[in-house]
Amino acid sequence: MTDAEAMPAVHPERATAPKAEIQAIVYGYHGMPRHILGPHVVTGEGGEQVVIRAFRPLDARVDVLDLTTGARTPMVRVHELGFFEASFPGRTTPFAYRLVVIDPRGHEFELEDPYRFGPMLTDYDLFLFGEGNLIYSYEKLGAHFHEVDGVRGVNFAVWAPNAERVGVVGPFNGWDTRTHPMQRHDPSGVWELFIPDLPEGMHYKYAVRSRFLGYEMNKADPYGFYAELRPSTDSRVWDIGKYEWQDQTWLDNRPTRQALDQPINIYEVHLGSWRRVPEDNGFLSYHDLAHQLVEYVQQMGYTHIELLPITEHPFDGSWGYQTTGYFAPTSRFGNPDDFKYFVDYCHQHNIGVLLDWVPAHFPRDAHGLGFFDGTHLYEHSDPRQGEQLDWGTKVFNFGRNEVRNYLMSSAIFWLKEYHLDGLRVDAVASMLYLDYSREPGQWIPNRYGGRENLDAIDFIRRFNELTHLETPGTLTIAEESTSWPMVTRPTYMGGLGFDLKWNMGWMHDMLSYMQKDPVFRRYNQNQITFSLIYAFHENFVLPFSHDEVVHLKRSMLDKMPGDIWQKYANLRTLYGYMTGHPGKKLLFMGGEFGQFSEWNEARSLDWHLLQWQDHQRLQRYVAELNHLYLNEPALYTIDNSWEGFQWIDISDADRSIISFVRRGHEAADTLVIVCNFTPVPRLGYRVGLPLDTTYREIMNSDRPEYGGSGVGNPHPVTAEALPWQSCAFSATLNLPPLGVIYLKPTR
Repeated sequence: MTDAEAMPAVHPERATAPKAEIQAIVYGYHGMPRHILGPHVVTGEGGEQVVIRAFRPLDARVDVLDLTTGARTPMVRVHELGFFEASFPGRTTPFAYRLVVIDPRGHEFELEDPYRFGPMLTDYDLFLFGEGNLIYSYEKLGAHFHEVDGVRGVNFAVWAPNAERVGVVGPFNGWDTRTHPMQRHDPSGVWELFIPDLPEGMHYKYAVRSRFLGYEMNKADPYGFYAELRPSTDSRVWDIGKYEWQDQTWLDNRPTRQALDQPINIYEVHLGSWRRVPEDNGFLSYHDLAHQLVEYVQQMGYTHIELLPITEHPFDGSWGYQTTGYFAPTSRFGNPDDFKYFVDYCHQHNIGVLLDWVPAHFPRDAHGLGFFDGTHLYEHSDPRQGEQLDWGTKVFNFGRNEVRNYLMSSAIFWLKEYHLDGLRVDAVASMLYLDYSREPGQWIPNRYGGRENLDAIDFIRRFNELTHLETPGTLTIAEESTSWPMVTRPTYMGGLGFDLKWNMGWMHDMLSYMQKDPVFRRYNQNQITFSLIYAFHENFVLPFSHDEVVHLKRSMLDKMPGDIWQKYANLRTLYGYMTGHPGKKLLFMGGEFGQFSEWNEARSLDWHLLQWQDHQRLQRYVAELNHLYLNEPALYTIDNSWEGFQWIDISDADRSIISFVRRGHEAADTLVIVCNFTPVPRLGYRVGLPLDTTYREIMNSDRPEYGGSGVGNPHPVTAEALPWQSCAFSATLNLPPLGVIYLKPTR
């Protein structure tokens, strides 16, 4: 068959649809395609009849196959650009049918007509979305498999209120922006279309044409569950509900495991660089990471893994903090079910999984959220509100209901659909303050003239209320570096509602102190003691995070002063003090075995260092210190009150020695911790003791098996009735150089 034979004549006079609407369809600016395409009952000279219309710009002929009778009726081309109609006189109700399309080469295909299926979003859905209360909006918007009248397909829905036209494009229509126009729901600005017979994994985007400025762009799905591996930016259809979880025991016990009186020891991980395939520096899969990482974390004594953002992101160098896929785990390591396997496997082995989540800002990438429908939809239009100058990103408009709904839904999505155990919210300070990192004239005050971002504060409180209501037992953790009050207090008390807050002040003070040559530490004793002034104002996590081992800040080991022995001894002392200090714990990967170079996201950690004894010994020390933390209730049960902590002495600045008590609910749980921050051993050093009993040394960072010199107290120490420092009893101890010792009552 030749092209000329395949192409039927054009008969515009036989069109039953208004000419203007036909032109709007064929030229791609019709916002209500269901009003004209698909089956319709029209009234003509002979009375009512069914008319079926289709727009198939790439096909030469189109027939209608009646599924009830088997009859096949040719459609009439009423516009040269591919608008077809078929009339069925005497029939007054629409019927089930399929389209048979013949391309210019004569190849024939049978397919469903998307426009014979009605909308799936209800008015109530759209009402809730518009007022910001459709908190499970990911169940409605995005791409979802449905079966309608026995036909399986995908329902697409996207918010683009200022678009003139939105179409779904992909390999299934040759990426032709005209072929699958979506139906607009007024006044919500949501567009919807059901496309039958699409398989899982199909690539797609939304072809958005704005009613302003002639803007036209193919956009990734803001609610997409799966994204193509960079540099591709396609979304992919995925059935998010088919994975069969095996972690119910973990979920049942999670509220108890994650209570504030339980040990929480977090291993912060960037999945792309924890370990790589040695042969080609390629990524491990989610499955490989699950098995290798969980085994390691268990051996090392961590309770949780915290993932740097695995939400989809186009630029590896952003570490995931410039997110384009707020509902899509990155495809670098596998598909969504593979990530569910990762979480499931962690839970089956009693390891919690936390996710860094970034609601503060998003990148400018053209396929992403920015200028989504030709207007500043997700972001503020005024750069004094909508630009994050430090990071070159866009700031979410927290005052817009649909945007708040989007972010709220994202948070609940990760906790519900992926069973994550908590969210660490990044850059909270940048959300709280309108003048964050801005000069005068670069920001707009709130309605009361202040610098507080009232919309963001309201969002944060609502986020914490909803996540705790919808997913009880999960944690929310604030990365917040200012003195904003009551970050971890309930919203009904005027707080922000987080469970935990990173103690950035403690981290910076301790790193500053430890980087000083020990001879100068006597002048900076306050950097150790200051944190206890505010230690119980919030529920804290003590972090040594990824941010501290990049951008010429040096690795944890390399920060330490002195020769190589002193570097290791200093780091052991720092970790020992961190474990004893009130607060939950977090350490970034590599710090536990003495990674000597700065972290680089483009390659694996330097695991080869473990062939050397010094690194082996540090790793062993950290593992045994972690297990000590897990096994000693005094180190975690009363983390947020003076009842669990008492200074013994902080006055010996000349020798840089501090001592303190950690208490549990039982006297037998009491621990005495003494830190010597100089390289001078102190033999026969008297220390106050809280109880009249005998003590044994249960941890000493200077043990030879850890790489130390072996100074310590191998035999039980008996308290004397000699008041000393702040205690009624005391004893003389041998304090190791650059070392920490832990003493525990023997009875």
